[in-house]
Amino acid sequence: MFDNLKAMQAVAGLMKNKDKLAEAGERIKAKTESMRVTGEAGGGACRATVSGRMELVDLTLDPALLAGMSVDEKTRELATSLIKDAVNDANLRAREQLQQMIAREAEELGLPGMGEQISGLLTR
Repeated sequence: MFDNLKAMQAVAGLMKNKDKLAEAGERIKAKTESMRVTGEAGGGACRATVSGRMELVDLTLDPALLAGMSVDEKTRELATSLIKDAVNDANLRAREQLQQMIAREAEELGLPGMGEQISGLLTR
């Protein structure tokens, strides 16, 4: 209960100082735009890189996997599965990094414990 009161008091304090809040928002936005996170599947046979906006920016497939894709359907299905897994892994890692970054910013703004709640709203 006291933690909630402290958090509410901190939020009220921030509303008085909107500049700090705006600066934190700009820092988060800049870091998000420059963020690149790589996920992988198949022991690195497939690597996907996403931005902080969860957009796929790069996809790398192992040459052996590519060669096998032209040969049989089973390898194509495997490649498709690996691509999905790598993209999902990259997105999960990016969301985790965003949550940590937002939690740090919230902590610096005097909102301990609020980072998870804020990042949960932003990364859904």
